[in-house]
Amino acid sequence: MTTGMNTVVVPVRDLAAAKAVYSALLGEPYTDQPYYVGFRVGEQELGLDPHGHAQGMKGPVGFWGVDDIEKTLAVLLEAGGTLAQPVRDVGGGMLIATVIDADGNPIGLKQG
Repeated sequence: MTTGMNTVVVPVRDLAAAKAVYSALLGEPYTDQPYYVGFRVGEQELGLDPHGHAQGMKGPVGFWGVDDIEKTLAVLLEAGGTLAQPVRDVGGGMLIATVIDADGNPIGLKQG
């Protein structure tokens, strides 16, 4: 079961420059780490990932909150999705994975 799309992650090459632009738009980030800068926008999160391009991100990816990432991943792959990034722990118990749909669009999954 999904809990809705609640996070969009943007790959950035220059984290400091991107943080300045998004801070001007959204205010100060709630988390500011060398590996991720996150902003809360109501119930949504916008994250800046300085390693996104190196991990194959070509643009922003929306992440759907799910109760069971392994089960959801299996269902999407069985339905014809292609694995782009397997389940991995990104810290604090947060698990993410990415699937590509039939048209090449990324679908991010997030548990935790």
